Amino acid sequence: METRIAGIPCRVELTHCFVQKPLGPRCDSDLDCYGYADVEFDVLDRNGRPAPWLERKMSDSERSEIEALLLKDFEDGWY
Repeated sequence: METRIAGIPCRVELTHCFVQKPLGPRCDSDLDCYGYADVEFDVLDRNGRPAPWLERKMSDSERSEIEALLLKDFEDGWY
């Protein structure tokens, strides 16, 4: 997926995604009870090379936005 981090054009690639649907109030864990999603991705430059320097510039809000977009694509069957 193409995006921008700190205003710099780049790409992100989904590497892991797990979605735990809510299991209801009889669970041992509040995470299982309410459900959660675990999303991991790599930050790449526009040529597809790893860009750890750019990942370090990513704000928390940028990370949340990218995770939400990747999760939506995952749930829509793009991955």
